[in-house]
Amino acid sequence: MKVGWKAAQIGDVCTVVAGQSPSGSAYNDQGVGLPFYQGKKEFRDRLIGPPTTWTSVVTKEGLPGDILMSVRAPVGPINMATQRICIGRGLAAIRAKEGLIRDFLWYALLWLQPTIRGSSGAVFDSINKAGIEGLSIPLPPFEEQQRIVAVLDEAFEGLARARSYAEANLQSASELFSSTLIRALQSGNSDWQKLAVAETMTRTKVPSKIQRKAYLAEGTFPIVSQETGLINGYWNNESDVVHVKRPVVVFGDHTRILKYVDFDFVVGADGTQIMAPIERLDPKYYYYALKTINLEGKGYARHFSHLKKCEIVFPVSIQSQRNIAAELDRLSESVQRLERQYVRTIGDLDELRQSLLQKAFTGELTQRNNRSI
Repeated sequence: MKVGWKAAQIGDVCTVVAGQSPSGSAYNDQGVGLPFYQGKKEFRDRLIGPPTTWTSVVTKEGLPGDILMSVRAPVGPINMATQRICIGRGLAAIRAKEGLIRDFLWYALLWLQPTIRGSSGAVFDSINKAGIEGLSIPLPPFEEQQRIVAVLDEAFEGLARARSYAEANLQSASELFSSTLIRALQSGNSDWQKLAVAETMTRTKVPSKIQRKAYLAEGTFPIVSQETGLINGYWNNESDVVHVKRPVVVFGDHTRILKYVDFDFVVGADGTQIMAPIERLDPKYYYYALKTINLEGKGYARHFSHLKKCEIVFPVSIQSQRNIAAELDRLSESVQRLERQYVRTIGDLDELRQSLLQKAFTGELTQRNNRSI
């Protein structure tokens, strides 16, 4: 540790308030009482989001400027209170005492975040008040805390701009693809036809559907289910394989996810619907046409019966369908390249952020460290 610094436990330099949830009858969504936060919120932003629930009975309070830590799976993420709130069992409020700058504490907790571990309970990991109070942070003199906060504020502002720029590029590309998809497949003319989705597919015999808990991490045959991602697991029993001679579309009855599948696979879990297009429809065109349907979400209810009542339009000519699908493939690949670049950029920014925090709390941070942002 740098000369002149000391190690301090959170319990010695902060007040920690463990959350406690009121009884169920105290909650409302009309804004009566104090905003209530349980902890299962998005922790990416520095400030906690707007409330959706209020409580007329206040158990434990968080004050404006308190750092709020998630204490129940996930353990460690933080954000900051913007007003008086009631905090439930999923949160703890951490309040800096005199001699500790709140924003220095904020960055110190961000630095600690990857190392904070909860104790394994019967249902989920958690950390209690004593565990938080036992966390140790480096504590430099007050003036050094001010300097570190100023340097990190400038650096993190640059990181936020870079992330925002990457997100804007990705969003623009996604919007371009969506608008092009709609224009290409919903602007039919006299040479186009229209069919209800129920009339566009044939039934595919499914040997069996594999339950999620039985999926293998590795295996001979890929499992395709209604979950995100093209392949969701693996299986070894060949008698369960759906042999694909002509590409099909897989639809998630609960999730509304669409997948284009042109390989042999095993069907995963309930709610996975296989849609084999009729001969008049090119399979890739069919996939894109289904993606233009704005199917209203009905929670975890089933959606396939609603999808079948919708309509798609298509050129009579199979070659015209293939030409449109090929153009959409090219545009889709451009969007996917941007998505991959975005993921790499965010990963690089996160690594740079953690590197800056490491330098800050080992006494190595200088103004030069953030010039490349």
